Amino acid sequence: MADAVNEVLTRIELQKVEPALPDDIKALELLQMAYRGQVKLTPQQTRCAIEALAYENPKVSAIAYGHFNGQSMAEALDRAIARSHSPHVMNKPPALPGPTIEHSADELSGPFTRLERRF
Repeated sequence: MADAVNEVLTRIELQKVEPALPDDIKALELLQMAYRGQVKLTPQQTRCAIEALAYENPKVSAIAYGHFNGQSMAEALDRAIARSHSPHVMNKPPALPGPTIEHSADELSGPFTRLERRF
């Protein structure tokens, strides 16, 4: 009976041995194997694979394209520079603020409210 118990314990020990991971495997493939149940990763291996994803796979981002109505970017830039040097833009008077409100001395002689903030 002791031999049967030792044989079962030896079989259990052999099942606990995890196969070595190949050196050329990427983090994404490793994580896919883990969630498919093909390998069992330690928490440290899982965390390292998750962190390595950003370095192994480029981030995908969107870019916007502008349309220049059949013109190239250089032509549109030249037109914008010409518009900025036109005389009607350069001689334009500065915009004045709104109307000035006159206050009497009685309105201004009272105490001012003071906001005190103590941090």
